[in-house]
Amino acid sequence: MDPQWDDMRIFLAVARTESLSGAGRELKVDPATVGRRIARLEEAFGTPLFAKSPQGYAPTDAGQRLLSHAEQAEQAMEGAVEELAGKSGKLSGQIRIGAPDGCANFILPQVCAKISEDNPDLDIQIVALPRVINLTKREADMAIGVSQPTAGRLSVQKITDYSLSLVGARSYLRNHDPIERLEDLKGHKMIGYIPDMIFDKELDYLSETGMDRVSLASNSVSVQMAWIRQGIGLGIVHNFAISPFIRRFVRLLPDELNLVRSFYLIRHQDDRRLERMNRFSEALVAGIREEVQRLESAT
Repeated sequence: MDPQWDDMRIFLAVARTESLSGAGRELKVDPATVGRRIARLEEAFGTPLFAKSPQGYAPTDAGQRLLSHAEQAEQAMEGAVEELAGKSGKLSGQIRIGAPDGCANFILPQVCAKISEDNPDLDIQIVALPRVINLTKREADMAIGVSQPTAGRLSVQKITDYSLSLVGARSYLRNHDPIERLEDLKGHKMIGYIPDMIFDKELDYLSETGMDRVSLASNSVSVQMAWIRQGIGLGIVHNFAISPFIRRFVRLLPDELNLVRSFYLIRHQDDRRLERMNRFSEALVAGIREEVQRLESAT
């Protein structure tokens, strides 16, 4: 039996999800069918492709060697589809973007809505995760990060800088002494990330205030914003996120705590050969830059 492309698709899904059930969900195939197809592939190649354990399916040495060829075949198929379908000038198919919570909630909805309006046959998915997106396992087609990765066959493009400020609700500040310097923050209830769940050092904002205790913590920027809006405490948030609530918030110590971070677009290195991905990336980067500038100018 000669392996077919459909077999490679199933092999790739198992390698990336590390389970038959995960691959089945991704491909909308029964897990038992996935298992039979993997067994058929292993019989065709005459060697085990996965080591099976309670932790899941991990590629063997043979599986790792096959993985690179299967990914090349996947790229070739995607390129062929693009070449045949790209004559309309519109993007189509599905593209999944991974992004940190703040960007996913306050920037990407507007940007992706515009791209979708311009490309009605394109399906866009946003994955908001409080951790680094694993592109190697194809959790997403591309990701937005707050720092540049140092490993993996990835391409990285800086999108834009963005600013963050220490803020408090006016209702909170009316009931507390004025905050005129960093030392005045002592005794205030601070809101921020769960310390042991900060997945990137660029998100460790409160360390720059000298505060060593977070009274209310969440790995979600939206939850932090909700607490601040309720007048429960102070927190450091993106300027683009406070734009809709600027009348209810006060920016504190702007000269001492004017934090600047950056967004980066992270892609599979091989995807740079795909016109569809390049065109989408160009639209995404331009849209994010424009939206960050628009929202920050309103603050």
